[in-house]
Amino acid sequence: MRIVIIRIAGQITFNINVNLRSRMRKLTIISLFFALISSFTIAAEVNIFSARHYDSDIQLYEKFTAATGIKVNVVSGKDKALQKRITEEGADCVGDLYITADAGRLGAFAAKGMMQNAGWSKAIKDAVPAQFRSAKWTGIAKRARIIYYSPERVNANELNGMTYEGLADPKWKGRLVIRKSNNIYNQSLVASLVKNNGKAKTAEWSKAVVANMARTPKGNDRAQIMAVAAGEADIAVANTYYHALMLSGKKGAEQQEAAKKVMPFFPNQQDRGTHINISGAGMLKHAPNKANAVKLVEFLLSTEAQNHIVNNTFEYPMIGGVTPNDLVPGKEMNFVMDTKTSVKSYGAKQADALEVMLAAGWK
Repeated sequence: MRIVIIRIAGQITFNINVNLRSRMRKLTIISLFFALISSFTIAAEVNIFSARHYDSDIQLYEKFTAATGIKVNVVSGKDKALQKRITEEGADCVGDLYITADAGRLGAFAAKGMMQNAGWSKAIKDAVPAQFRSAKWTGIAKRARIIYYSPERVNANELNGMTYEGLADPKWKGRLVIRKSNNIYNQSLVASLVKNNGKAKTAEWSKAVVANMARTPKGNDRAQIMAVAAGEADIAVANTYYHALMLSGKKGAEQQEAAKKVMPFFPNQQDRGTHINISGAGMLKHAPNKANAVKLVEFLLSTEAQNHIVNNTFEYPMIGGVTPNDLVPGKEMNFVMDTKTSVKSYGAKQADALEVMLAAGWK
C-alpha cells in the first residue's frame, strides 16, 4: 500500500493506492486510514483570557507547552474588558479558560451563563478542596485579606481576639483605612460577612466601619499599608501578597520601608478563621479545547507550578507540600483559615454586599 500525503490550504488529504494482491482486509485498511488522519491533526492548543498581569504566569505557560506540546494562546486585559469581549463574541468566542483573581468575579461571571461545567479531572478534585472550587471554575492559588497595624500606635491588647466584625468597634474611630466599595476584594470580604452574619447585621457593620474610617477610601491595597506607615491611620485591611510584594523591593525602596513599619494580624482565629480568597480558572461556555484546558489546570496545580506561583506572586499554595515565600505573612501556614465558608458564596452574595456598603455611604 502506498500513501501520498498532500497539503492543500492547511488541510491534509490522502491518496491511497491499495495493492489488492496483499489481501489485506478492508477493516484493517480503514483502521490504518483513520489512525493516519489523527496523527496529522492541527497542533494542540488552549486559549486563555487572563486578567492576571504577571510575567511569571507566561513563564508557566511556556513550561506547560514545553512539557506537553500544547500551545497556550493568551489574551490579557482588565476583567471588565475581557468579560465584555467574551460576552459579545458569544458562540464565536474561542476562549477556553478565563483566569482571574477572586472567586467573586468567577462566580458572578458564571452566573451570567458564560461558563460551562468543566468536567474537572480526579487530579484537580483531589488537589483543590471543595470549598475552593465549583463545577465551572476552580482555585489555583489562595490569598488572605487581613489587618495590618502600626506597632507604635496599636497596643497588642487591642487586637486580642480581633475579628472582621471588630472593625466596627468605636475604638477604631478615625483609625481605619480600606479600599473603595467597588473593589472586588472588599466585596468578597463583605459577602462572606453576609453569608456568616446575615444581611441586616452586615448592613449595621458597614455603617460602623464607614464611621471608623480615617479618610475617604482611595488607592490600592499598598496605599492602605503606606497610609498606616505614614501615620494617617493605625490599621488597614489588605491582601497578604501586597505586603510581601512591598517587602521584596520590587515596588521601590519607599514602599519597602513602609512595609517594614507595619505588622500583620490574622482575624477570627477563635472562630471561623481568616478570610481566604483565590485566584482561579473558569471553563468558558464555548471552549473548543476543553480537554487541553483541563490539562493546563492540572499543570497549574502541580508542585512545580505551585512553587513557581508562590515565589513570584506571593500567594499561598492551593496544594499541600508547597511552602509559601518567606516574605509572605503567615508563611508557616499555622494560622486558622476560613475553610467553612465556601468561596462560591462570594459571587452569590456579591449584590447584597455592594448594596449594604453603598447604603452605608462607603465610597
